[in-house]
Amino acid sequence: MYIASRKLHELEKVALIMNKAAHGPFPSGTACIPIQADLGSKAGCDALADELKKRESSLDVLVNNSGMTWGAQRDDFPETKGWDRVFNLNVKSQFYLTVALVPLLEAGKTNTHHASVVNIASIAAFMPQASGPLSEPGNGTYSYQPSKAASVHLSRMLAVDLAEKFILVNAICPGVFPSRMTAFSLEANKDAVEFGQPTGRLGTPEDIGGLLLFLASRAGAHITGAAIPIDGGQVIQFYPKM
Repeated sequence: MYIASRKLHELEKVALIMNKAAHGPFPSGTACIPIQADLGSKAGCDALADELKKRESSLDVLVNNSGMTWGAQRDDFPETKGWDRVFNLNVKSQFYLTVALVPLLEAGKTNTHHASVVNIASIAAFMPQASGPLSEPGNGTYSYQPSKAASVHLSRMLAVDLAEKFILVNAICPGVFPSRMTAFSLEANKDAVEFGQPTGRLGTPEDIGGLLLFLASRAGAHITGAAIPIDGGQVIQFYPKM
């Protein structure tokens, strides 16, 4: 398994944890391999794909998990930082990295032994509110929600394009999970956010990890073009819990 991000020291910390926990026929320190990469541009996506092609002849799973958000007042929302950078990372990187890795993903695949591309979108793709408990008062994440809606539709388009190569493409749409992106707001509003969840809790790594394993496994071999919410029912409740 490879993980990639801009910050190598953080990748190395995660890889160390995962390698210590790994079970199976892996030489020491090779279950999880970090690669430094900046996916905010086509050149960065191509560079990561080229590095993987040097190391592997095929890939079974690609998880496009890089993402960012930006919050600001509606009348002063910045173009470059607020719109361009968000769409570059949240949408364009998913397209360019997937396309660059098609030769590895299609290698040796059949209609029961598929490759799986999973784009991490968000339930924000389906929600029209620009502000909420996870944004600072007076600010809105005006580019984040449209970028995640674009991620969902891009996943459907790629699912159509790549099905004949036995590459299945789906989007996972998380609700509120503890992460660096939500850390600041959860510190101040955790009780209120949890109370607003139909299940009464936030998402956990086991929740999203289980869904990823399902899509990558034989059990998910007939699913493509889906956008799957994993939010404890948040997006389908008509009235928020009061």
